[in-house]
Amino acid sequence: MTSTSTEIPETGERRPRADLVVSALSGGLLTAFVVTALLAPEATGNAVSTAFAACAAWFGPYWQVLLLATFAIAVVLGASRYGRVRLGGDVEPEFGTFKWLAMIMCTLLAAGGVFWASAEPVYHYVDLPPAYADVAPGSAEAVTVALAQSFSHWGFLAWAVLGTLGAIVMMRAAEKGLPLRPRTLLHPVFGERIQHHWLGTVVDVICIIAVVAGTVGPIGFLGMQVSYGMSTMFGTPDTYPMQVAIILGLTAVAVISVITGVDKGIQLLSRFNVWLAVATMAAILVLGSAAFVVDGFLSGFARYVQDFVPMSLYRGDGEWLGSWTVFFFGWFIGYAPLMAIFVARISRGRTARNLIGFTAGVAPVATALWFTVLGGTGVMLEQRTPGSVSGPLDESGLPAALVSIAQQLPWGGVLGVVLLVLTTTFVATTTDSMSLAIATAGTSSGEPNKLSRAFWGLLMGVAAIALIAVGDSGVSALQSFIVVTAVPAGFVLLPTLWAAPKVLREMAAEQGITR
Repeated sequence: MTSTSTEIPETGERRPRADLVVSALSGGLLTAFVVTALLAPEATGNAVSTAFAACAAWFGPYWQVLLLATFAIAVVLGASRYGRVRLGGDVEPEFGTFKWLAMIMCTLLAAGGVFWASAEPVYHYVDLPPAYADVAPGSAEAVTVALAQSFSHWGFLAWAVLGTLGAIVMMRAAEKGLPLRPRTLLHPVFGERIQHHWLGTVVDVICIIAVVAGTVGPIGFLGMQVSYGMSTMFGTPDTYPMQVAIILGLTAVAVISVITGVDKGIQLLSRFNVWLAVATMAAILVLGSAAFVVDGFLSGFARYVQDFVPMSLYRGDGEWLGSWTVFFFGWFIGYAPLMAIFVARISRGRTARNLIGFTAGVAPVATALWFTVLGGTGVMLEQRTPGSVSGPLDESGLPAALVSIAQQLPWGGVLGVVLLVLTTTFVATTTDSMSLAIATAGTSSGEPNKLSRAFWGLLMGVAAIALIAVGDSGVSALQSFIVVTAVPAGFVLLPTLWAAPKVLREMAAEQGITR
């Protein structure tokens, strides 16, 4: 019998019951961080930077191996007979493939992909990664390396850790009546005890703080980026009140979306984002150079596949790693437990092969194409006129890359507005999806109520408004803090390496796939 509910059934109590301890500790710690950053921004920034550097140096190698192992195991499982296992019960998928994949992609990409897609390839083109120091600057090979390095950060490994093994473990646990909470990922190690132990509370709080840190950052940067873009293109004042107004508008969209639920607001906003992104890519290809982008994508992706393992495990330059590979990998690990909740929440009825194939295969390729169209066009413009993109990027940061690319293309004003709208709706999608995941993590049984979902969306918006009052240092400090929280989150994810294969074997036997 096919269910039309958007929730995974639980065998226990159906009535929503909030975990006030987890919610209070998570909200209280976020508030404490914001207040501290406002009162002592320099000291807070220095403390986070010190902790960030230590975590990146000590745990970076572990994170690199963890992501590579997650991807390898996921691919083997998806290709094996266990890939036929249907997750979440013997039902049809509740969302069509396009709706489902749109929600997953928009949630991750909005958390940074929109900001970095235009800037990262340009960064790597101007200042080649240390592993490719022998490549001639400004050459065609430099373009290939710049794109390949960007793909390595936002490609197969990132998507695998965010949407495969953890989601499989979560969905199996939900079938057994366990809640969709980060602590459930430790159930294979501690059993039922983790649901009522103080360690479970600590795990939930840390994972919530990690996602809040990673989401408030893009919200704050969004306010500054759109304000900067409007000022550059139309002469509007680039001031704090303007930034606040932009964040308030984004927060309102996100809160309305999360209140209306997955099957209405979240999936509708996600589909709008995807169609607008496709239209934007088509416009950039026509207005820019489709030949350059196609050549760059093919050569960059081929180099990425060729150097996949060396890029993933590169350990040569610690300072560079802390700014790039280890930073991004830590960021994705910090997001992963709650992304597993969200992916599990919307993936009922899909086979393991379908889940793994789309999240660890199709999504990375689409992401690479997005980075090539936007960032590759930036590299092309930089190659034609050195300093035309890198100059504003160095002077004004990430927002300047997006604006400078748009301004150098025909119909730059219209394209710039579209890109700013797209950036805003992408970040709104991350905010609504993560508000739902956080509210779910703070609920011990049943579905989180509308008030809880709205609370987290509002809290993240208010936190961003408060932090940008001291400039981008406050937002940057909170965003960097996600790498610190990735230390415990990385160990929370470790059991999924053996738990996911185990649960798929069990389910394969139950579903008659194996005997």
